[in-house]
Amino acid sequence: MVSYQNNISSIDNNADADIPVAQYVRMSTEHQRYSTENQQLAIAEYAKRHGMRIVRTYADAGKSGLRIDGRQELQQLLEDVQKSDIEYRAILVYDVSRWGRFPDPDEAAMYEQTCKRNGIQVIYCAEQFSNDGSLQSTIIKNIKRSMAAEYSRELSVKVFAGQTTLIKKGYRQGGSPGYGLRRQLIDENHNIKGMLKRGEHKSIQTDRILLVPGPPEEIETVNFIYRLFLNDGMPERDIANLLNNQKIISETGRPWTRAVVHQILTNEKYIGNNVFNRVSFKLKMRLEKNDPSKWVRKDGAFEAIVPIETFRQVQAVIEKRSKHLDDSHMLEILKAILARHGALSAIIIDEEDDAPSSMTYRNRFGTLLRAYSLIGFHPRRDYAYLEINRTLRKRYPDLISEITSNIEKRGGWVTSNPDNGLFTVNGELTISLVIARCKLGQNGRNRWIIRLDSSLKPDMTIVVRMAICNSTIFDYYILPLTDFSPETLPFKEFNTFTLDVYRVDTLELFYQLTSREALQEVA
Repeated sequence: MVSYQNNISSIDNNADADIPVAQYVRMSTEHQRYSTENQQLAIAEYAKRHGMRIVRTYADAGKSGLRIDGRQELQQLLEDVQKSDIEYRAILVYDVSRWGRFPDPDEAAMYEQTCKRNGIQVIYCAEQFSNDGSLQSTIIKNIKRSMAAEYSRELSVKVFAGQTTLIKKGYRQGGSPGYGLRRQLIDENHNIKGMLKRGEHKSIQTDRILLVPGPPEEIETVNFIYRLFLNDGMPERDIANLLNNQKIISETGRPWTRAVVHQILTNEKYIGNNVFNRVSFKLKMRLEKNDPSKWVRKDGAFEAIVPIETFRQVQAVIEKRSKHLDDSHMLEILKAILARHGALSAIIIDEEDDAPSSMTYRNRFGTLLRAYSLIGFHPRRDYAYLEINRTLRKRYPDLISEITSNIEKRGGWVTSNPDNGLFTVNGELTISLVIARCKLGQNGRNRWIIRLDSSLKPDMTIVVRMAICNSTIFDYYILPLTDFSPETLPFKEFNTFTLDVYRVDTLELFYQLTSREALQEVA
């Protein structure tokens, strides 16, 4: 165990001093020895032995150590240490790996340096080195950080190997089942335990999930889509419009889109094949689309709901439509689109059934603007945002309806003001909803366009940040009126600690805050 004198000599030379300290604990889903309770017991023993008094606890339970986003308590810690009235003088951490298993060891060092720069020392209680800034401790600590990062890489390899084995045995690994399919839960002896509903997950490690056919009416709709495409030559967008006109409900309850129909026409799970690793997000660093040669597959893993020959015929049509084009042919197609529309944008290109997607042009030519310049089109600005904004405006009432429904399910109620767009929850809290369009910045990172009406002054603003495709939600910010201004808004993917404390992946916490329970009246 580390010697007290070496570790906190910069704090106090008196070993009997009642030194106020904080503790940081983190547990992901690893071995029980890293439970937050076990960490706190070891830290408490260390603190008692060295004359310290724990006055604040930061605990990230169930959080990966690979990245700081999502670890709200560590973010809060880093924000607190930069305040002048901080109540503690050091931070106790069980070991280097609890601080983080960052793939880049320098990131862990940066966060520790933030503490040190503000006079708060980080002490690793279970490490066999003194964190005193000496050359020896610095070298050992950096080795430990590298070992923590390497552990993450090795674990990633082992997890992927385990997932690959399960895929080849025919078990489903994550993701929604898809329209026309359902997830069936079985135990280790293949006894059926029931169906998982949307949003539910298995809770026992030895349980497995299979894909099985869904309701007959959904299976018929899937095959109807294949017939429209193959026999009637109807493109995906027209099929989506037809399904919407016939009031057929999609898997998510949202309107059908060209992309959703295309996914049904191309995903092999509809002929029973289990395909994994199309995309990867290893070490939570970067989402990558993998080459088909890297896919992991098990053919015939599930019961098919589309005839295999029908599926192959559809793939042949799609492959012929999207056959590999050289640069000159792609540019000729782009010229034709420009001649038809008089302008170009990502959305205009993506709506062309017989043209490569805007992403294909980006991948081939680097950027859309470069592709534009090669055919002599030089827009003063990209007007695609107008179409995106129009789509997002149409989505606004659906989001309001969704939020209202979830509040009412929890006993609350909502009233809206058509004059200013604000809605009031439980007759006391005024809320403004803002949908933020996402765009790619010049540095290649996501940026959000957020505009607020400062004159409204709602008690709380819910900012819905869209993903780069602007069709799905990336995250939410729940911002109280008193803690932010139009100059300090979440424009970037990673913002200040002060701002990101209001970031959430879902609105569940907001719904809990607005819930109401009926009470019996006391006579």
